[in-house]
Amino acid sequence: MSELKEGSPAPDFSIPADGGRIVSLSDFKGRKLVIYFYPKDDTPGCTTESCGFRDQIKEFNALNIGIVGISRDSVKSHDKFREKYDLNFPLGSDEDGKVCEAYGVWKEKSRMGKKYMGIERSTFLIDEKGKIARIWRNVKVNGHTDEVREAAEGLPKAA
Repeated sequence: MSELKEGSPAPDFSIPADGGRIVSLSDFKGRKLVIYFYPKDDTPGCTTESCGFRDQIKEFNALNIGIVGISRDSVKSHDKFREKYDLNFPLGSDEDGKVCEAYGVWKEKSRMGKKYMGIERSTFLIDEKGKIARIWRNVKVNGHTDEVREAAEGLPKAA
């Protein structure tokens, strides 16, 4: 599969999410959407990133932008993570990894000399037409939500 690029159609998905709901790309048709992929619920970087989006939800809502976090954790894990940090957007559970693979975020990683497969922290800004407007790969958490919001503010308004 070729790597996604800005301007490519965003891969469609429909996956279970926290709270017993299903979250789909089509839920956001006609709106912009931020999809951020993160490695694991309730770990330091993932918590900081998720709380950053939580804390700026009003700014994203004012721009008519939805937010969805996706990891391979279970719905049960997402429910606990959402409740613990009062997260105010859906967390999709991609347990089989198909959405991670479609977005090209399932990568070989290395830690202390050991190689393993895992999610490369990545964010995708999708426009109202379902096209990828911006991609951030190998995200550094500090300042990331500000960078995403600023990029979203710079996108043209829907016609």
